[in-house]
Amino acid sequence: MTDTTHSASSRFEIDAPHRELLDQVLDKWSLQVLNELCERPLRFSGLRRLIPSVTQKSLTATLRRLERNGVIERVVLSTRPVAVEYRITPLGKTLRPPVETILAWANDHLPAIEAARNRFDDEQDGGI
Repeated sequence: MTDTTHSASSRFEIDAPHRELLDQVLDKWSLQVLNELCERPLRFSGLRRLIPSVTQKSLTATLRRLERNGVIERVVLSTRPVAVEYRITPLGKTLRPPVETILAWANDHLPAIEAARNRFDDEQDGGI
């Protein structure tokens, strides 16, 4: 990606570890899980109720990825029967400001993006 207003030294450097991390913590389900866990700790069933379109398999994989990356933690509760609760970690809380910035950018530019998509689609349809 080239930006003519910046010097060559301010280029994005997106290496494999960065791509892997961003893929794991900013995907569709991860963002929804993080949004819910920012509000309060939840059990697996609570997350399933709040995100009804996620499958059990996808939610399980998402929770494991987020836990592996230190963004959430899995806490075993000493209840009968034993229960597990998921909580956002202090590291996970640091994701909120950059995600909010990206969402604000998307909100501000969505009309221009939709116009560009429509132009592109019209050109593609006209070229058939």
